[in-house]
Amino acid sequence: MRTVAIVQARTGSTRLPGKVLLPLLGVPALTHVVRRLARATLVDEVVVATTTLPGDDPIVDLAAREGWPITRGSEVDLLARYLDAARAHDAEQIVRITSDCPMIDPGLVDLVVDALERSGAAYASNSLAPRTYPRGLDAEAFTLEALLLADAADLDPASREHATPYLWRHPELFRHARVAHDVDLSGHRWTVDTPEDYELVRRIFDAFGRDDFSWLEALAVVEAHPDWSELNRHIEQKRVPAGQ
Repeated sequence: MRTVAIVQARTGSTRLPGKVLLPLLGVPALTHVVRRLARATLVDEVVVATTTLPGDDPIVDLAAREGWPITRGSEVDLLARYLDAARAHDAEQIVRITSDCPMIDPGLVDLVVDALERSGAAYASNSLAPRTYPRGLDAEAFTLEALLLADAADLDPASREHATPYLWRHPELFRHARVAHDVDLSGHRWTVDTPEDYELVRRIFDAFGRDDFSWLEALAVVEAHPDWSELNRHIEQKRVPAGQ
C-alpha cells in the first residue's frame, strides 16, 4: 500500500499568524515537520497541502526551495484538500499531519501506520479518546477508500473544515485502531498555536541543537525543566465543532 503523509499548512492563524514559518534552529517550523516525517520508514512520500490564497504563496516558495511536493486547494474544505492531494500523489493510505506540530515523531507515525495495516482498520490514530500522548504528536492514518466515503457522506461544512471528524465520529462505519501509550502524558502541550507554545517548543529545539531527537528524549528534557511546561499550561486547545 502506497502511504503518503499529507501536511496541511497555511499562514493564516488567529492566535499566531504565520506560525508555520516561525524559525526553529534557524529554519521554518514547517521544514522540521517535513524533515521529521520523511524519517518515518512506513511513509513513501511527504506532501504539503496548502490553500490557493495569495497569503500562502510563501509556503509554495518554501516548498520550491526545499524540493517538496505541494498541492493547493480549498481554504475551508480541508477534507476536499486532502482528497485532492491524495489523488494527485496516488495515495492508497493517507497520514494526516498538521503543520503546527514541528515535534512530530517519525517512530510514532510508523506505529500508527502499522496499526492501520495490521488491524485491517479504515482509520488509526494516537489521538483517539482517551488520548495519552502529548498534544503535538498527533498522527492519523486512514485508507483512501475511507476518505472517499467520508467525502461523499459528510455534508457538514464545519466538519469538513477539520478533514477527519466524519471518520472518527462514525466507528460503526469505519473500523478504528487506537494507538496508546502506557502512561497518560496528555497533559503536555507541544503544538505551536500561541506565542507561549512557540516559546516552549523553541526551548526544546534549542536544548538539542538538532531536529532528530525522539519524543521520549524531548520528554526527558521537559521533565528536567518543569518550569517550561508552565509556559503554556493555561492554553486551551481549540475544539472541533459538534457535528450536525
